[in-house]
Amino acid sequence: MSGGVDSSVAAAVLKKRGFEVIGLTMQIWQESQTDPRHAGCCSLGAVEDARRVARVLDIPHYVMNFKEEFRQSVIENFIDEYERGRTPNPCVQCNKHVKFEILLQKMQELGCERLVTGHYARIRRDAKSGRYRLMRARGGGKDQSYVLYMLDQSQLAASYFPMGEIADKAETRELARSFGLSVADKPDSQEICFVSEAGGYQEFLRKARPEIFGKGEIVDRDGKTLGEHEGVADFTIGQRRGIGLSGKKPLYVLELKPRENQVVVGEVEDLETKNVPLDGLFWSAIQPTDEPLRVEAKIRYNMAPQRATLHGGDQPYLEFDLPIRAATPGQIAVAYRGQTVIAGGTIRSLDGRPSQRSIVPELIASR
Repeated sequence: MSGGVDSSVAAAVLKKRGFEVIGLTMQIWQESQTDPRHAGCCSLGAVEDARRVARVLDIPHYVMNFKEEFRQSVIENFIDEYERGRTPNPCVQCNKHVKFEILLQKMQELGCERLVTGHYARIRRDAKSGRYRLMRARGGGKDQSYVLYMLDQSQLAASYFPMGEIADKAETRELARSFGLSVADKPDSQEICFVSEAGGYQEFLRKARPEIFGKGEIVDRDGKTLGEHEGVADFTIGQRRGIGLSGKKPLYVLELKPRENQVVVGEVEDLETKNVPLDGLFWSAIQPTDEPLRVEAKIRYNMAPQRATLHGGDQPYLEFDLPIRAATPGQIAVAYRGQTVIAGGTIRSLDGRPSQRSIVPELIASR
């Protein structure tokens, strides 16, 4: 129970169905904000919200201090990735190393059957193969299967996402009101729960590791110097605003070179690519295969899935039918077949990416 409306409603729904429910809240960040827009999930303020919900639902509530585990596996990774010129996804790291590792272990120690969260996704067991499948939420507008792609079979078997059957956030808030929960109208927390500075993630990084910032060059694709920057970590691939340059056409960040302390910029067309190389490809619903698979894939949470071919093997990559824009190293790419998550991985540098290849004959995707 993160203190938000989603996990609160998930607990209420399970209690109404007659299950014995225990509320667990991870205290992972020490900030306490009076403004709910800046109070991240599992902050001190969020812990109090979760406690109030548990009191209304008349369920036991426990707070577990995971601040050190969160710092090591999420915050340090976040800082390290920006130092490497990559753009991390801390929510994925938290799900992977904290919620569905440490918290899942605590759930099992308490003798519970399932770890229930407020994520908008679904889990189904395939009768033929016996494998568990992670699927998109029924209401696609709030689908969060993208940030859960790395859950293995044992984690899927031990988890349950009741919010995956909810149509949209409006229905969630209406359910919260019907249960008499004070968080019914609580705003969604910001994406990066541990960043509360007015200056955003850049200010957070400057405080946490100031040595990664320093003046450097902004160059074009040919290496011509166009301007100066205050730190590579201030930028991300595809960024247009805040570059500090003007020209006949808008300029976008194309590449970050932390070793050279350079930011490479160019025109919007230069951001387009068909091939997206992947690190740490994780297979979910099916066994790993080197055979090309026809899929739908996306490289950002809010992106609509696009038709592509997933190539496995030692150097996996996604080959999109049509060019996609701003594939960002450090971010996540997830492949689907129908409603089911097939595989996912971390986007690596586009340097040395596979050459353009003809699209393999389309394979019939099981729906």
